[in-house]
Amino acid sequence: MNQVNNFDKRISDEIHARTVQDIRGMKDEIWNGLEKELFSDERLKRGVRRDMNKRKRVLPIIITIASGILIVFSLQTSTGTAVMKGIKEMFVPEKEIIQNIEGMDEETDVQLNEGTDAEYVLYIDETRYKLINGESEDIITTIDPLPEGYPEVTMEIKQVLDTQPDVLVKNIESVLKQDFPELREIEEVIEPVRGFQLHGAAGNEAKSKIVNAYVISNGKDGSFVITQYYFLEAAEGHGARFHHMLESFEIVE
Repeated sequence: MNQVNNFDKRISDEIHARTVQDIRGMKDEIWNGLEKELFSDERLKRGVRRDMNKRKRVLPIIITIASGILIVFSLQTSTGTAVMKGIKEMFVPEKEIIQNIEGMDEETDVQLNEGTDAEYVLYIDETRYKLINGESEDIITTIDPLPEGYPEVTMEIKQVLDTQPDVLVKNIESVLKQDFPELREIEEVIEPVRGFQLHGAAGNEAKSKIVNAYVISNGKDGSFVITQYYFLEAAEGHGARFHHMLESFEIVE
């Protein structure tokens, strides 16, 4: 029996070593091709939004490939874990994007951040914002505090495991109407994420509070709720940055 176990272990170790080596070799080749396709100078001139939308169509293919590999090796094996780690590394940790802020194109370095329990990832400009992981929700907020008297600038990301978006968005609508009586009707959107959007303003002054909420599927039986708060004067600043940030939002497992 020991000989059989040793033989099995040697096979497992060999598969593990070869698989990780192959994945690491594939990683550079895959990303070189993707970056050339998605982030070439010519495409950047057309604007980042179109490129990010295309990236969203490509990433599910990568994730599907990863799922196929895991079916073969199983999540319960060390090989499966190593392969998954290799796939996860395909999300580049840092990159430069061009985003339109207050009517001007701006080159920005952004860094990959993980949500609570790594349920999602998105890119954040860490010179301006920070992601605070919480037990029930994550908060993205400004690094530097705002001047006294200004409303908060935050983006809250929360997962609701047992309620579908079309049901949950109606519950959120009734809650938000308490602070934003003139909340717009629920709207289906495809960008910056695909799902439902709620938007409202508590006045028309420069410091009037703005809410922008999205309810999207978590790919299972629940939803992600992404709620942005800023103020009217910051709509083309923080509001635009939140929009570009959310374009990079990807659900992962």
